[in-house]
Amino acid sequence: MKITPARILLACLAAWALWSAGQAIAFKRYVSADPAASASPPFEIEGAYHMHSRFSDGRKDPDAIAAAAARAGLDFIVLTDHGNPNNDCLDAQGMRSGVRVLAGSEMSTNRGHLVAFGFKRPGRTTVFSREAEAAAAEVGALGGITVIAHPFSKTRWSWGDAAVTDGIEILDGDSLLKSDVARTILNAPLFFLRPTTALLRLAAPPRDALRKWDELGRRRQTLGFFSSDAHAFYRAIFSLFHLHVLLDRPLPADFESARAEILSALAGGRFFSAVDGAAAARGFRFFLDGKTLRLAAPFRFAHETVILRDGREVFRTSANEAELPLDRPGTYRAEVFLRERTPLRTEVPWIIANPIAFGR
Repeated sequence: MKITPARILLACLAAWALWSAGQAIAFKRYVSADPAASASPPFEIEGAYHMHSRFSDGRKDPDAIAAAAARAGLDFIVLTDHGNPNNDCLDAQGMRSGVRVLAGSEMSTNRGHLVAFGFKRPGRTTVFSREAEAAAAEVGALGGITVIAHPFSKTRWSWGDAAVTDGIEILDGDSLLKSDVARTILNAPLFFLRPTTALLRLAAPPRDALRKWDELGRRRQTLGFFSSDAHAFYRAIFSLFHLHVLLDRPLPADFESARAEILSALAGGRFFSAVDGAAAARGFRFFLDGKTLRLAAPFRFAHETVILRDGREVFRTSANEAELPLDRPGTYRAEVFLRERTPLRTEVPWIIANPIAFGR
Protein backbone atom coordinates (compact mmCIF):
# COMPACT_ATOMS: atom_id res chain seq x y z
CA MET A 1 0.00 0.00 0.00
CA LYS A 2 1.37 3.34 -1.01
CA ILE A 3 1.85 5.76 1.87
CA THR A 4 0.33 9.13 1.06
CA PRO A 5 -0.20 12.27 3.13
CA ALA A 6 -3.94 11.58 3.11
CA ARG A 7 -3.45 8.07 4.52
CA ILE A 8 -1.07 9.39 7.18
CA LEU A 9 -3.65 11.98 8.17
CA LEU A 10 -6.41 9.37 8.33
CA ALA A 11 -4.21 7.10 10.48
CA CYS A 12 -3.47 9.96 12.85
CA LEU A 13 -7.15 10.85 13.09
CA ALA A 14 -8.05 7.21 13.76
CA ALA A 15 -5.39 6.98 16.49
CA TRP A 16 -6.67 10.22 17.99
CA ALA A 17 -10.24 8.91 18.00
CA LEU A 18 -9.18 5.60 19.58
CA TRP A 19 -7.13 7.39 22.24
CA SER A 20 -10.09 9.69 23.05
CA ALA A 21 -12.47 6.73 23.29
CA GLY A 22 -10.02 4.94 25.57
CA GLN A 23 -9.78 7.96 27.85
CA ALA A 24 -13.56 8.20 28.04
CA ILE A 25 -14.00 4.50 28.77
CA ALA A 26 -11.21 4.39 31.37
CA PHE A 27 -12.51 7.34 33.36
CA LYS A 28 -13.66 6.49 36.87
CA ARG A 29 -15.10 8.94 39.36
CA TYR A 30 -14.27 7.82 42.89
CA VAL A 31 -17.05 7.73 45.47
CA SER A 32 -16.60 6.23 48.91
CA ALA A 33 -17.73 8.54 51.71
CA ASP A 34 -20.74 7.55 53.76
CA PRO A 35 -23.77 9.45 52.36
CA ALA A 36 -25.08 9.69 55.93
CA ALA A 37 -22.04 11.76 56.93
CA SER A 38 -24.17 14.92 56.88
CA ALA A 39 -26.95 13.46 59.02
CA SER A 40 -25.50 15.23 62.07
CA PRO A 41 -23.71 18.54 62.58
CA PRO A 42 -22.01 19.95 60.70
CA PHE A 43 -24.58 19.53 57.95
CA GLU A 44 -22.91 19.55 54.54
CA ILE A 45 -24.43 21.02 51.40
CA GLU A 46 -22.89 21.48 47.94
CA GLY A 47 -23.06 24.34 45.50
CA ALA A 48 -21.32 26.11 42.65
CA TYR A 49 -19.99 29.65 42.64
CA HIS A 50 -19.58 32.17 39.76
CA MET A 51 -21.59 31.72 36.58
CA HIS A 52 -23.19 33.88 33.91
CA SER A 53 -26.64 33.92 32.34
CA ARG A 54 -28.24 35.76 29.43
CA PHE A 55 -28.28 38.82 31.68
CA SER A 56 -24.64 39.27 30.57
CA ASP A 57 -22.52 36.92 28.42
CA GLY A 58 -23.98 33.53 29.35
CA ARG A 59 -25.90 31.22 27.00
CA LYS A 60 -28.86 30.24 29.22
CA ASP A 61 -31.44 31.94 31.41
CA PRO A 62 -31.47 31.44 35.21
CA ASP A 63 -34.21 28.79 35.03
CA ALA A 64 -32.19 26.63 32.64
CA ILE A 65 -29.01 27.14 34.69
CA ALA A 66 -30.80 26.13 37.90
CA ALA A 67 -32.18 23.04 36.15
CA ALA A 68 -28.63 22.08 35.13
CA ALA A 69 -27.51 22.60 38.74
CA ALA A 70 -30.33 20.36 39.96
CA ARG A 71 -29.24 17.60 37.57
CA ALA A 72 -25.72 17.96 38.98
CA GLY A 73 -27.12 17.43 42.49
CA LEU A 74 -26.36 20.92 43.77
CA ASP A 75 -28.16 22.61 46.65
CA PHE A 76 -27.32 26.18 45.64
CA ILE A 77 -25.56 28.30 43.00
CA VAL A 78 -24.17 31.83 43.04
CA LEU A 79 -25.10 33.65 39.82
CA THR A 80 -22.68 36.51 39.03
CA ASP A 81 -23.50 38.35 35.82
CA HIS A 82 -21.32 41.26 34.74
CA GLY A 83 -22.37 44.69 36.02
CA ASN A 84 -21.66 47.27 38.72
CA PRO A 85 -24.07 45.75 39.85
CA ASN A 86 -26.27 43.75 37.46
CA ASN A 87 -29.82 44.39 38.69
CA ASP A 88 -31.46 41.77 36.46
CA CYS A 89 -29.15 39.17 37.97
CA LEU A 90 -30.01 40.28 41.50
CA ASP A 91 -33.72 40.02 40.63
CA ALA A 92 -33.20 36.34 39.71
CA GLN A 93 -32.62 35.18 43.30
CA GLY A 94 -34.98 32.55 44.64
CA MET A 95 -35.84 28.87 44.47
CA ARG A 96 -35.65 27.42 40.95
CA SER A 97 -35.89 23.69 40.17
CA GLY A 98 -35.32 23.01 43.87
CA VAL A 99 -32.01 24.88 43.81
CA ARG A 100 -31.37 28.03 45.84
CA VAL A 101 -30.20 30.68 43.40
CA LEU A 102 -28.11 33.34 45.11
CA ALA A 103 -26.93 36.29 43.05
CA GLY A 104 -24.31 38.97 42.87
CA SER A 105 -22.26 40.62 40.13
CA GLU A 106 -18.86 40.40 38.50
CA MET A 107 -17.65 43.98 38.44
CA SER A 108 -15.04 45.56 36.20
CA THR A 109 -12.57 47.62 38.24
CA ASN A 110 -9.27 49.33 37.63
CA ARG A 111 -7.41 46.23 38.91
CA GLY A 112 -9.43 43.54 37.13
CA HIS A 113 -12.68 41.66 37.72
CA LEU A 114 -14.12 41.57 41.22
CA VAL A 115 -17.00 39.27 42.14
CA ALA A 116 -19.40 40.63 44.76
CA PHE A 117 -22.33 38.76 46.30
CA GLY A 118 -24.37 38.53 49.47
CA PHE A 119 -24.68 42.30 49.81
CA LYS A 120 -27.80 44.12 50.89
CA ARG A 121 -29.60 45.25 47.75
CA PRO A 122 -28.71 48.89 46.95
CA GLY A 123 -31.01 51.22 45.04
CA ARG A 124 -31.46 50.35 41.37
CA THR A 125 -29.59 53.47 40.33
CA THR A 126 -26.63 52.74 42.63
CA VAL A 127 -23.34 52.11 40.83
CA PHE A 128 -20.34 50.64 42.62
CA SER A 129 -16.99 52.32 42.20
CA ARG A 130 -14.67 51.35 39.35
CA GLU A 131 -11.76 51.63 41.79
CA ALA A 132 -11.20 48.18 43.27
CA GLU A 133 -10.48 49.16 46.87
CA ALA A 134 -13.44 51.53 46.98
CA ALA A 135 -15.77 48.95 45.41
CA ALA A 136 -14.71 46.31 47.94
CA ALA A 137 -15.37 48.78 50.76
CA GLU A 138 -18.81 49.65 49.36
CA VAL A 139 -19.79 45.98 49.08
CA GLY A 140 -18.45 45.31 52.55
CA ALA A 141 -20.49 48.17 53.99
CA LEU A 142 -23.56 46.43 52.56
CA GLY A 143 -22.61 43.15 54.26
CA GLY A 144 -21.33 41.50 51.09
CA ILE A 145 -18.38 39.31 50.09
CA THR A 146 -15.82 40.27 47.43
CA VAL A 147 -13.60 37.77 45.58
CA ILE A 148 -10.82 38.45 43.06
CA ALA A 149 -11.86 36.68 39.84
CA HIS A 150 -9.38 34.64 37.73
CA PRO A 151 -6.40 36.71 38.94
CA PHE A 152 -3.82 35.06 36.66
CA SER A 153 -5.85 34.40 33.51
CA LYS A 154 -8.26 36.22 31.21
CA THR A 155 -8.58 39.67 32.81
CA ARG A 156 -5.58 39.52 35.15
CA TRP A 157 -5.57 41.31 38.48
CA SER A 158 -3.08 44.11 39.10
CA TRP A 159 -1.97 43.84 42.70
CA GLY A 160 -1.89 46.83 45.03
CA ASP A 161 -0.52 47.35 48.50
CA ALA A 162 -3.85 46.94 50.28
CA ALA A 163 -5.40 43.50 50.81
CA VAL A 164 -9.05 44.53 50.90
CA THR A 165 -10.98 41.65 49.32
CA ASP A 166 -12.45 38.68 51.18
CA GLY A 167 -11.33 35.96 48.80
CA ILE A 168 -9.48 34.85 45.70
CA GLU A 169 -10.29 32.30 42.99
CA ILE A 170 -7.80 29.43 42.87
CA LEU A 171 -9.14 27.36 39.95
CA ASP A 172 -11.46 28.75 37.28
CA GLY A 173 -13.59 26.61 34.97
CA ASP A 174 -13.74 29.03 32.04
CA SER A 175 -9.97 29.54 32.03
CA LEU A 176 -9.41 25.78 31.62
CA LEU A 177 -10.49 26.07 27.99
CA LYS A 178 -8.26 29.05 27.22
CA SER A 179 -5.04 28.62 29.19
CA ASP A 180 -3.52 25.83 27.04
CA VAL A 181 -4.84 25.86 23.47
CA ALA A 182 -2.82 22.82 22.35
CA ARG A 183 -4.09 20.73 25.26
CA THR A 184 -7.66 21.91 24.58
CA ILE A 185 -7.42 20.82 20.93
CA LEU A 186 -5.91 17.45 21.92
CA ASN A 187 -8.83 16.76 24.23
CA ALA A 188 -11.54 18.22 21.96
CA PRO A 189 -13.17 14.84 21.06
CA LEU A 190 -13.61 14.10 24.76
CA PHE A 191 -16.04 17.03 25.07
CA PHE A 192 -18.47 15.02 22.93
CA LEU A 193 -17.75 11.68 24.61
CA ARG A 194 -17.31 12.62 28.28
CA PRO A 195 -16.96 16.37 28.91
CA THR A 196 -16.05 16.03 32.60
CA THR A 197 -13.00 13.95 31.62
CA ALA A 198 -11.94 16.63 29.14
CA LEU A 199 -12.26 19.40 31.72
CA LEU A 200 -10.32 17.41 34.31
CA ARG A 201 -7.47 16.88 31.86
CA LEU A 202 -7.29 20.63 31.22
CA ALA A 203 -6.87 21.65 34.86
CA ALA A 204 -3.34 22.97 35.44
CA PRO A 205 -1.63 23.31 38.84
CA PRO A 206 -2.68 26.74 40.21
CA ARG A 207 0.77 27.59 41.60
CA ASP A 208 0.53 31.37 41.17
CA ALA A 209 -2.93 31.56 42.74
CA LEU A 210 -1.92 29.38 45.69
CA ARG A 211 1.22 31.41 46.29
CA LYS A 212 -0.78 34.66 46.21
CA TRP A 213 -3.44 33.18 48.50
CA ASP A 214 -0.77 32.42 51.08
CA GLU A 215 0.68 35.90 50.73
CA LEU A 216 -2.72 37.52 51.25
CA GLY A 217 -3.44 35.19 54.16
CA ARG A 218 -0.45 36.50 56.08
CA ARG A 219 -2.07 39.94 56.06
CA ARG A 220 -5.73 39.09 56.61
CA GLN A 221 -8.07 36.11 56.56
CA THR A 222 -8.61 35.32 52.86
CA LEU A 223 -11.05 32.75 51.46
CA GLY A 224 -10.18 30.42 48.57
CA PHE A 225 -12.74 29.46 45.90
CA PHE A 226 -12.87 26.97 43.06
CA SER A 227 -14.85 28.96 40.49
CA SER A 228 -17.17 27.50 37.85
CA ASP A 229 -17.17 30.74 35.79
CA ALA A 230 -19.65 29.00 33.50
CA HIS A 231 -20.96 30.74 30.38
CA ALA A 232 -22.13 27.54 28.64
CA PHE A 233 -21.78 23.76 29.16
CA TYR A 234 -23.32 24.38 32.58
CA ARG A 235 -24.04 20.79 33.54
CA ALA A 236 -20.50 19.63 32.71
CA ILE A 237 -18.89 22.50 34.60
CA PHE A 238 -21.29 22.09 37.54
CA SER A 239 -20.07 18.50 37.84
CA LEU A 240 -16.49 19.73 38.10
CA PHE A 241 -16.02 22.22 40.96
CA HIS A 242 -18.15 22.24 44.13
CA LEU A 243 -18.20 24.36 47.25
CA HIS A 244 -18.93 22.16 50.30
CA VAL A 245 -20.60 24.36 52.89
CA LEU A 246 -20.81 23.25 56.53
CA LEU A 247 -23.86 24.34 58.54
CA ASP A 248 -24.88 24.08 62.18
CA ARG A 249 -28.40 22.99 61.23
CA PRO A 250 -30.24 21.72 58.14
CA LEU A 251 -31.20 24.37 55.64
CA PRO A 252 -34.61 25.92 56.37
CA ALA A 253 -37.30 25.64 53.73
CA ASP A 254 -37.73 29.41 53.51
CA PHE A 255 -35.46 30.81 50.79
CA GLU A 256 -34.41 34.01 52.57
CA SER A 257 -33.52 32.11 55.73
CA ALA A 258 -31.58 29.51 53.73
CA ARG A 259 -29.78 32.27 51.81
CA ALA A 260 -28.73 33.90 55.07
CA GLU A 261 -27.40 30.59 56.43
CA ILE A 262 -25.38 29.88 53.29
CA LEU A 263 -23.93 33.40 53.10
CA SER A 264 -22.99 33.37 56.78
CA ALA A 265 -21.10 30.10 56.32
CA LEU A 266 -19.33 31.34 53.19
CA ALA A 267 -18.32 34.62 54.82
CA GLY A 268 -17.02 32.73 57.85
CA GLY A 269 -14.91 30.38 55.73
CA ARG A 270 -16.96 27.35 56.81
CA PHE A 271 -16.58 25.63 53.46
CA PHE A 272 -14.00 23.85 51.34
CA SER A 273 -13.60 23.67 47.57
CA ALA A 274 -13.22 20.39 45.70
CA VAL A 275 -12.82 18.97 42.20
CA ASP A 276 -15.83 16.70 42.64
CA GLY A 277 -15.69 15.75 38.99
CA ALA A 278 -12.70 13.55 39.83
CA ALA A 279 -13.91 12.20 43.18
CA ALA A 280 -16.72 12.94 45.62
CA ALA A 281 -15.29 15.02 48.48
CA ARG A 282 -18.25 14.89 50.86
CA GLY A 283 -17.19 14.19 54.44
CA PHE A 284 -13.82 15.99 54.48
CA ARG A 285 -13.15 18.00 57.65
CA PHE A 286 -10.28 20.27 58.72
CA PHE A 287 -10.67 22.23 61.94
CA LEU A 288 -8.94 23.58 65.03
CA ASP A 289 -9.65 21.91 68.37
CA GLY A 290 -7.94 23.95 71.07
CA LYS A 291 -4.27 23.86 70.05
CA THR A 292 -4.61 20.89 67.73
CA LEU A 293 -5.49 20.77 64.04
CA ARG A 294 -7.73 17.81 63.27
CA LEU A 295 -8.16 16.25 59.87
CA ALA A 296 -10.79 13.78 58.66
CA ALA A 297 -10.62 12.44 55.11
CA PRO A 298 -12.97 9.41 55.17
CA PHE A 299 -12.19 8.12 51.68
CA ARG A 300 -11.60 4.54 50.56
CA PHE A 301 -9.37 5.54 47.66
CA ALA A 302 -5.75 6.70 47.75
CA HIS A 303 -5.19 10.33 48.65
CA GLU A 304 -2.58 12.49 50.35
CA THR A 305 -3.10 15.55 52.55
CA VAL A 306 -0.58 18.34 52.95
CA ILE A 307 -0.87 20.95 55.71
CA LEU A 308 0.88 24.26 55.17
CA ARG A 309 1.75 27.08 57.56
CA ASP A 310 2.11 30.47 55.88
CA GLY A 311 2.57 28.66 52.55
CA ARG A 312 5.24 26.18 53.73
CA GLU A 313 4.58 22.48 54.16
CA VAL A 314 4.66 21.32 57.79
CA PHE A 315 2.81 17.99 57.65
CA ARG A 316 1.95 15.29 55.11
CA THR A 317 -0.16 12.16 55.54
CA SER A 318 -2.07 9.50 53.59
CA ALA A 319 -4.17 8.55 56.60
CA ASN A 320 -7.92 9.06 56.80
CA GLU A 321 -7.58 10.77 60.16
CA ALA A 322 -4.73 12.80 61.62
CA GLU A 323 -4.00 15.51 64.14
CA LEU A 324 -1.26 18.11 64.36
CA PRO A 325 -0.48 19.80 67.69
CA LEU A 326 0.39 23.46 67.10
CA ASP A 327 3.24 25.24 68.84
CA ARG A 328 3.86 28.10 66.42
CA PRO A 329 1.53 30.94 65.35
CA GLY A 330 0.62 31.12 61.71
CA THR A 331 -2.03 30.64 59.07
CA TYR A 332 -2.64 26.95 58.42
CA ARG A 333 -4.47 25.41 55.49
CA ALA A 334 -4.83 21.97 53.89
CA GLU A 335 -4.59 20.62 50.36
CA VAL A 336 -5.62 17.07 49.41
CA PHE A 337 -4.33 15.29 46.31
CA LEU A 338 -5.71 12.20 44.60
CA ARG A 339 -3.26 9.30 44.35
CA GLU A 340 -5.44 7.07 42.18
CA ARG A 341 -5.54 6.84 38.41
CA THR A 342 -7.43 9.94 37.34
CA PRO A 343 -7.45 12.51 34.51
CA LEU A 344 -6.72 15.17 37.15
CA ARG A 345 -3.00 15.89 37.17
CA THR A 346 -1.22 14.81 40.34
CA GLU A 347 -0.06 18.38 41.10
CA VAL A 348 -3.59 19.80 41.04
CA PRO A 349 -5.19 19.86 44.50
CA TRP A 350 -8.40 17.86 44.65
CA ILE A 351 -9.52 19.67 47.83
CA ILE A 352 -8.48 22.99 49.34
CA ALA A 353 -9.57 23.95 52.86
CA ASN A 354 -9.86 27.54 54.00
CA PRO A 355 -7.09 28.91 56.22
CA ILE A 356 -7.15 28.69 59.99
CA ALA A 357 -5.31 31.44 61.87
CA PHE A 358 -3.59 30.25 65.06
CA GLY A 359 -1.99 32.54 67.61
CA ARG A 360 -2.67 35.70 65.60
